Amino acid sequence: MSPGATVLTLIGLIEACVTMGEPASLCQIRGSPEFPVLSKEGDVMIGGAFSIHSKITQPSLSFTERPTAYKCSSINQREFRFAQSMIFAIEEINNKMDLLPNISIGYRIYDNCASTLSSMRAAMALMNGHELTLGNSCSGLSAVHAIIGESESSSTIVLSRTTGPFQIPVISHSATCECLSSRKEFPAFFRTIVSDLYQSRALAQLVKHFGWTWVGAINSDNDYGNNGMAIFLSAAQEEGVCVEYTEKFDRAEPEKLLKVIEVIKKSTARVIVGFLSHVEMNNLLEQLSLHNITGHQFIGVEAWITADSLVTPTSFSVLGGALGFAVQKANISGLEDFLVRDFWETEFLCNETNSESVSRTCKENPDLFQLKGHDDDLEMLRYPTNIYKAIYAVAHSLHSILKCSDKKGCDKALEIKPWEVVEALKHVNFTIKNGESVWFDNTGAAVNRYELVNWQLGSDGSILFKPVGYYDASLPSDKGFSLNTEAIIWSGGGKELPVSVCSESCHPGTHKVLQKGKHVCCFDCVPCPAGEFSNTTDSIDCKKCPEAYWSNQNRDACLPKNIEFLSFTEVMGKILVVFTMFGLLLTSIVATLFLVNKDTPLVKANNSELSFLLLFSLSLCFLCSLTFIGQPTQWSCMLRHTAFGITFVLCISCILGKTLVVLMAFKATLPGNNVMKWFGPAQQRLTVLFFTFIQLIICILWLTIKSPFPYKNMNYYKEKIILECALGSPVGFWAVLGYVGFLALLCFVLAFLARKLPDTFNEAKHITFSMLIFCAVWLTFIPAYVSSPGNLTVAVEIFAILASSYGILFCIFAPKCFILVLRPDLNTKKHLLGKTQR
Repeated sequence: MSPGATVLTLIGLIEACVTMGEPASLCQIRGSPEFPVLSKEGDVMIGGAFSIHSKITQPSLSFTERPTAYKCSSINQREFRFAQSMIFAIEEINNKMDLLPNISIGYRIYDNCASTLSSMRAAMALMNGHELTLGNSCSGLSAVHAIIGESESSSTIVLSRTTGPFQIPVISHSATCECLSSRKEFPAFFRTIVSDLYQSRALAQLVKHFGWTWVGAINSDNDYGNNGMAIFLSAAQEEGVCVEYTEKFDRAEPEKLLKVIEVIKKSTARVIVGFLSHVEMNNLLEQLSLHNITGHQFIGVEAWITADSLVTPTSFSVLGGALGFAVQKANISGLEDFLVRDFWETEFLCNETNSESVSRTCKENPDLFQLKGHDDDLEMLRYPTNIYKAIYAVAHSLHSILKCSDKKGCDKALEIKPWEVVEALKHVNFTIKNGESVWFDNTGAAVNRYELVNWQLGSDGSILFKPVGYYDASLPSDKGFSLNTEAIIWSGGGKELPVSVCSESCHPGTHKVLQKGKHVCCFDCVPCPAGEFSNTTDSIDCKKCPEAYWSNQNRDACLPKNIEFLSFTEVMGKILVVFTMFGLLLTSIVATLFLVNKDTPLVKANNSELSFLLLFSLSLCFLCSLTFIGQPTQWSCMLRHTAFGITFVLCISCILGKTLVVLMAFKATLPGNNVMKWFGPAQQRLTVLFFTFIQLIICILWLTIKSPFPYKNMNYYKEKIILECALGSPVGFWAVLGYVGFLALLCFVLAFLARKLPDTFNEAKHITFSMLIFCAVWLTFIPAYVSSPGNLTVAVEIFAILASSYGILFCIFAPKCFILVLRPDLNTKKHLLGKTQR
């Protein structure tokens, strides 16, 4: 069986039957026929389905008697304008010579009364016609070659699913549900408006653009609202927008609408996204006005944002400042005159001479006359352009199928099959008289762009739908918006942007911590920890500062860390310098005192040459402590440790030499012992030089292999850098210190052994005490040095140098200075000899 036979047979099976008692070849429609509101015969027919009335009274379904016909009420002026626009486009084409030149287009327009039940009846009537009988066969061509409509997605889905199996093309001017993009489910569906996929995403981007992260969402409980809201919720989540509540209701469910009102009352979101058809929006508006709920910023969709049915004396108090997407308005020359005057003069004349169909329409729809002469809604009309495009798309398809030409006209003998129109629509590409191009993409939708309109109050108190931008769906998402924010009037009539957030934005220096059990937009602002920062608003976390930086007090930036070292200007540095200079002064005084008394028995008896060399080395020891103060550099780091090691070895070597002199001098007093000739002044100098030279070699090796260097220590303190001298080679440092310790221990042992020698040579006692202090200081220094943090390490090292230097100075030279200054009577050879004899 051919596709055509299948289609026609199915049509006969749906609504046609052979009536009992009639001849077997007679096909008669079952039940009452459905008549169009507006119709006109032509060579080709285009059907239309619009909600010319917005309310329907359902018949009683008791199933005990035949249901009565339903009644429609509450005329919808906007939908009636759609029907008029369809007739205007058809009449314009009929008057053209370059498009379907010898073909007249007729139309059948049905009123579905904003009901899916009526949509089904209209669909059946459009396919079968309204004739009572078809003749000898129930199979035949569809009554129309294409259908324009419907306005709402749910009704369009009913219409498309009903006509789809028969490949009858349906072109909608305002059904935007993304579900209709499925070519598998709706292969014969087209639309001259863009899908809600773009509008829903644009809504999320619009909300995000104005910083509204806490919104409410309400949608119609139908295919249009549910699909559109699902896409919006997904896009909102991607944009970081939280939806406090999502409510839906149907026009036939007043109890659900009351629940929505209660939710709005309790909510904290000031912005409400309404993905509603104009009927549900009208119902919501009535309840909001009744409950005096104002102050919310509404974000709307094309279905209601410019609906004239919403313009009432009280609507602006609720919807004032509403912002939403609307079909872009385009002026079509001649349309307004036709809607206001020509239609009533040529197409809708209710007199006795008119056809039966016109007379029936006049009789059954007297309320249509209420719209005669009305022109106050013309400024708000936007969808007629889409209907105009749809009619012309069908006309161009028919023009192609009938092989029309300017000279020969169209081939009227050709039989037009619905699926041929579907295929032809896929390839149309033309330009209407206002310059807009029309073509359909692979989903059957026409590329379009939305106008962003704002509900504003005119100077005369009228409500205006003022354009404040546009959204072009054909452009990339980041370039689709063009906004004139300064022209927007917000809810309440003000120019100040409303704020709708669950939590106030976190300022730089803080980061967001989500509140347990709440939306991600509900959070607390917690200051960044020390060492971390955030320099953006609503930062999710804090970033760590680079290693050499530390966060400022506000935690919104990283500043270079303070570099600390033991300087001459700080208190600790000044104290150590004072002690250093005082030690140097005492050493100079002692040296001067010894120099003045160099010829006295006491100075001669204590080896004046080694004493002067020892005082010189002590001066160097005091001075070397100054190299540890100040900013470390490559040279200062090398100098401080080597100077310390060499000067202290020189000092200890002198003391060791004095100790050896004491021991040798005692042995020289024994009969027959001439040891002093082997340890005279020359040998004493060589001894000091030898021990010092060994330390010099150790220091040279240390500096050659791996010398000390300036180092930024960031381990002790996180908020500052300690600039210190790294040892370079720890082995070298401990070798230097160990060698000093070895000489000091050796000196201590020898002095300890010589402590009980005769009094004349009893300098060994003083050396013993000095070495005891020296060793105690440096043994204490090692753990203190290792455990001291930062620049305190340097202070500990300087303290050890000064303490040991003072210990040597006082223990060895204080008794002698006491005699030289306070008891000069004891500084005689006789006294020294007398002490020796005791």
